[in-house]
Amino acid sequence: MVRIVPKSYRQNHGAAVLVELASDRPIRSRNKVHYRIAHWPVWIWAFFLAPGPITFSLFAYGASPAIATWFAVVVAGTGIAALFGKLPGTEPRPYVLLYGEDTPNPIHRRICYTVAWGDVVSYASLNAITLFDAAIGGVWHSSQIFSWGYFPIASAVWFLGVAGRLPRARASTQGEGMERRQFYGSLWAVTLAQVTLLALWKSLPLSPQSTWIKLVAFVAVLVGASYLARRGLLPRTRPILPGTRAAAD
Repeated sequence: MVRIVPKSYRQNHGAAVLVELASDRPIRSRNKVHYRIAHWPVWIWAFFLAPGPITFSLFAYGASPAIATWFAVVVAGTGIAALFGKLPGTEPRPYVLLYGEDTPNPIHRRICYTVAWGDVVSYASLNAITLFDAAIGGVWHSSQIFSWGYFPIASAVWFLGVAGRLPRARASTQGEGMERRQFYGSLWAVTLAQVTLLALWKSLPLSPQSTWIKLVAFVAVLVGASYLARRGLLPRTRPILPGTRAAAD
């Protein structure tokens, strides 16, 4: 059941307009096979994107033996992890928690969400920097920016994840009800902005005018999707307020 959060709560916590109560969420005793399989491609994509300059070359220049090898390694590695329930969403049983309670966060969740945050932050940042650079300077430096900028940004994010400073990658699940929406809100915003940018890149000719269009569209989609997520209007972006035991996904 979706509920509207009281204005006083929004003012104190910055929560969305639409929320969920943990007591309203169904408790699953096990994850169905199709549910577990559906999460596997998500983590294939997350780990495949992790070495940014390699995967950047896929979009810039097409497939190569190095990219094919890395993809095979990721598929095999994540497949084994999923088989043993060591990827978020692939566990035989849901990770059941009491929202608001201080319980340990499994190490595989901490690792996976750290990697995913690295993808989200680094690709969004580098694409924004590339667009600003091209719009102002009139020359594209995409390859150089990704080659030199990816690992410093991603490494900083990974360090925060290892230190337990990122949503869903902390040592405790105490803030899961809010951290869940922070992760999915960021994921929605960056994914929609990236897809929009790719569509414009493929459809518009290279020109100073089209570069500005790409920049404005990219930023607009990021801001717009972030606003929708903040209000809880995108899937999995509603805060889950403490109530009773429920399944994390």
